Amino acid sequence: MRQLRHTFFALLVALTAFAAATPAMAAQTAPEFAGIANWQNSRPLTMKSLRGKVVLIDFWAYSCINCLRTLPHVTRWYDQYKDKGLVIVGVHSPEFAFEKQDGNVRDAIAKYNIKYPVAQDNDLETWDAWDNQYWPAEYLVDQRGNVIAHHFGEGNYAEMENAIRTLLGLPRLEATAEADKDAPDFTQLGSPEMYFGSDRAKNNASPGGDSAGTRDFTAPSRLELNQFALIGKWEIGRQNATLVGANGEIRLHFKAKKVHMVASANDAVTLEIAVDGKPMAPVTVQKSQLYTLFDGDGYKDHVLTIKIPKGGFHAFTFTFG
Repeated sequence: MRQLRHTFFALLVALTAFAAATPAMAAQTAPEFAGIANWQNSRPLTMKSLRGKVVLIDFWAYSCINCLRTLPHVTRWYDQYKDKGLVIVGVHSPEFAFEKQDGNVRDAIAKYNIKYPVAQDNDLETWDAWDNQYWPAEYLVDQRGNVIAHHFGEGNYAEMENAIRTLLGLPRLEATAEADKDAPDFTQLGSPEMYFGSDRAKNNASPGGDSAGTRDFTAPSRLELNQFALIGKWEIGRQNATLVGANGEIRLHFKAKKVHMVASANDAVTLEIAVDGKPMAPVTVQKSQLYTLFDGDGYKDHVLTIKIPKGGFHAFTFTFG
């Protein structure tokens, strides 16, 4: 059975020790791409055809906040080393059904200025071939086709860049932490990713919120930390909650500096946002993507309220920074 996504909080580093003069112990031959539905920015590629190149495989999904915070580093490596022998392939392995749509992936590629090849792994066959379990995940492959380093989650950018440089025959950079203005302080972040669908609805405090079906929801009088509640008539599906009533509300108790939501709407809808009763800038939702609802000045305990003025709104996840 395929494992679910592991992205919340800091993932422990899994970067294989690497040195130019000593091959990695028990090097694994890089698996081939499998079941790719479409290639963006490239003709179809194979790992065999990339022998002689240094290859970085980046597993990502465009609605994953951890992936989006990693992308600037990956795109910089491509810009800096593509003419020195580095090939980067982004393997887009979707978590949600809307991430399988070609148009949505193309829009994300343009939005995040991705110029390297992207393989749409819609059925997760390449994910399985690589025995991957994480978004994001990077695998570094040497010129002989062996996987010599990997990293799961955010961070450790300098280590991966030096592994790339060593394979390319370039001198290592000084071991200084690369500044990442968007990275959260995981020692202070107090909320995990939360899902609206019935498959993973453990944070939904509304009675019946963890079961599929359509019903009128209410919120408890008090929300514990890391709980959310629905108000109004919603349909709970396996991956998301859909507002089917004329209007509705979501309440969330969290501890974080930023709140993001993966959401969409049949027609554009403007959400009214309040934090601890104070109105925030409204957020308009339509496309299936990640939206930032709150950007605060510290890792504090807050209650966020979202008022949705019309039906046809789909909520998938809350993520935090």
